[in-house]
Amino acid sequence: MKSVSKFKHQVKSSKYYIFWGAATIAVMAGQIYVGNGYRQMSESMQGISADINLLVEVLTMPVPKTMPVPGPRYEPMLPPSTGGYSDFHESDMVIR
Repeated sequence: MKSVSKFKHQVKSSKYYIFWGAATIAVMAGQIYVGNGYRQMSESMQGISADINLLVEVLTMPVPKTMPVPGPRYEPMLPPSTGGYSDFHESDMVIR
């Protein structure tokens, strides 16, 4: 038969299990935290990469050669005639 003293060497104290359990939980929580941050960084980098690719595509796209469309014609404004207005004076048109 084995003596009681040999069995005592194989029994670990509860502090041992508490320490290694806490260490394991801390390492797992750290890995989850770092993994989550890496995932967020990856998603933002994919968004930035998509924006850059779109910009490069727009800048390298050939411009279609079309005939210019004439814009609206602007006619100069003519001053009103002085014949029919009694309150209009030609001196009002002069910039001083």
